Amino acid sequence: MEQSTTFPRIVTDRRRRPFPLTTLGLLLASLPMLAYLLFPLLAMILRINPVTLLNNLTNPEIGQAIWLSMVTTTWSTALGLGFGTPLAYLLARRHFRGGSLLDTLIELPMVLPPSVAGIALLITFGRRGMIGAWLDDAGISIAFTTVAVVLAQTFVAAPFYIKTAVAGFAGVERELEQAAEIDGATPAQVFVWITLPLAWPVLLSGLVMTWARALGEFGATILFAGNFPGRTQTMPLAIYLGFEQDINLSLTLALILLGVSFLVLWIVKAILRQRVMTL
Repeated sequence: MEQSTTFPRIVTDRRRRPFPLTTLGLLLASLPMLAYLLFPLLAMILRINPVTLLNNLTNPEIGQAIWLSMVTTTWSTALGLGFGTPLAYLLARRHFRGGSLLDTLIELPMVLPPSVAGIALLITFGRRGMIGAWLDDAGISIAFTTVAVVLAQTFVAAPFYIKTAVAGFAGVERELEQAAEIDGATPAQVFVWITLPLAWPVLLSGLVMTWARALGEFGATILFAGNFPGRTQTMPLAIYLGFEQDINLSLTLALILLGVSFLVLWIVKAILRQRVMTL
């Protein structure tokens, strides 16, 4: 009896021995990629002197770029929320002919090169564009203005929210909504009191990702809005200009964007982790 009770334990221990070796092997194989991804970020952090960093934060050009980025990304995120939510709900809850094509078209700005997005916006809203010509006749100019910055950010960033919101609405159990409808709730009440509260963690993560994508937008903005300090020069554009004039200014803005991006990713992961724990 003693042998029969100890023998399985010995076999189990032997089977577990290879796992630490396998983990160590995977870790060693992962080191080149980890080093390649992390060393440039570490080099950028160590490159600038802390005193220089603090002095650059008081530079008016940096202050203007940061302020303009905060204002424009807030507007572009709000536009994505206001106009993207109905579209996401439509794709999540209604099946219709052409729905797959519409979904693909929404994803297109996510994979297009930013320069292509900038050209598309310019020939649409520029002074001689498809819509811009009519606006110009009415005395309205969009290209190379702050409005152009918002439109460029919205074009490339809003699809991130829409796709995330589709997943959020699709994940809400229909039985809960149907129960509220049986109790006499209107469709609007069901959406406000049932659907939105259940989908909000996913929607919030989508908004955060959209804001972060808008904050880092460069290619479409420089082609459609230009790079004018105080009017269209956001943080990525200021980095580009500062690289030619003063590398320390570029490093300061780059570190700010790095910190913001890390914080955004951490918040999104925390929100999604909390949602998984509550399911």
